[in-house]
Amino acid sequence: MTAPESLRAPQRSARPSFWHGQAPVVAVVALGGALGAAARYALSLHWPTPPGGFPWVTFWTNVVGCAVIGVFMVVITEVSAAHRLVRPFFGTGVLGGFTTFSTYAVDIQKLVDHGRPAIGLAYLAATLLAALTAVWLASTATRRVLKWRQP
Repeated sequence: MTAPESLRAPQRSARPSFWHGQAPVVAVVALGGALGAAARYALSLHWPTPPGGFPWVTFWTNVVGCAVIGVFMVVITEVSAAHRLVRPFFGTGVLGGFTTFSTYAVDIQKLVDHGRPAIGLAYLAATLLAALTAVWLASTATRRVLKWRQP
């Protein structure tokens, strides 16, 4: 005979608690994002874009950030296993905060608002092409360097 439901011991879930599962991931993404966004903001303060001017800081921030993502992903997936919080901290947090789609979109809108839609369209296409090329070149170069350095 089984005990009534109200008298049974509660079943333990195999799922870890929030503080042992997702909380550390959320915390490192937030910390990394704050660091990356602060670095991007510092660059924009140091080299402001004049009204209607080409947003070079955002362009190069996104391109450099994408190149670093290419190197980073090769290193943590093909070279050595990283701690479980390295990818969320650096990849999602720092580099996600450093690179910026939102500022990119706002910059395009500003160019259009200042009567420079052709420059806005060129910026849109150039950023996409340069960012994808940067990831590809950086990951390819990293793989070649690592292969070359192997004994």
